[in-house]
Amino acid sequence: MKTKLVRIVMGVMVLLLLGLVALGFFLGDAIKHGVEAFGPKLAKVDIKLESVRVSLFSGAGSIRGLVVGNPPEFKTPEAIRVGGASLEISPASLLLGKVVIKSIQVHSPLITFEGGLAGSNLGKIIANLNEISADGSAGKAPPAQSAPPKPGKKLEVDDFLITGARLNLSVAGLMGGKSVPVLLPDIHLTALGTGPEGITGVELTKRVVSALEQASAKAAAGAAGDLGKNAVGLLNKTLAGGGSNTLDKVKGLGGFLKKNQTAH
Repeated sequence: MKTKLVRIVMGVMVLLLLGLVALGFFLGDAIKHGVEAFGPKLAKVDIKLESVRVSLFSGAGSIRGLVVGNPPEFKTPEAIRVGGASLEISPASLLLGKVVIKSIQVHSPLITFEGGLAGSNLGKIIANLNEISADGSAGKAPPAQSAPPKPGKKLEVDDFLITGARLNLSVAGLMGGKSVPVLLPDIHLTALGTGPEGITGVELTKRVVSALEQASAKAAAGAAGDLGKNAVGLLNKTLAGGGSNTLDKVKGLGGFLKKNQTAH
């Protein structure tokens, strides 16, 4: 009788462990589905995510293949590409009202900063996210459009680190979607949503993209020499072709650089 009871208990424990493992995989799939289904409605750009894995035992996880597209008025194909990122979650917090993420580390992302006198692609994405009110509804959306879903659980992110970021710098209307490579310094954000109210996924995204935009704008000002060389090359090429709009384009480049140097 005792042996039979032991076997039953062991069988239940095995099933429980298998269930937790399966739940871990489903949790990753749920995050992937949420990002791809709701992200484009909030940011108004295409968003693709290859995979998410989270262990309910250790809280360790990984993200692979995140690609954030550009608003349609920009020429470069994408705004952000992340090959891989690692994260650590407090497993117990998944059952509470606020999910505690101990750390997120984004490794060597590729950022495209396409800017001009009318603004930048990253700035436009932030503006789109700003249209989402605190309760997750699109306050500026026309009545005919369906409102985005309300945010899920509140988040707390203790440490968010972006290292080895590479920046592709492009000037809208001047470089035809081409870019100049620039290195970005590490971006380190801490204590996000540590209060009782936490932080929503939308608010977290805005904080991260804003930090990227600020770092990119500073790098753009520092890369003025490289962009100036591009302008000279474009000037020579256009004059050789008998173009008539070269002066306006070069003025546009100068205005873009001046704006970024004074704004940051």
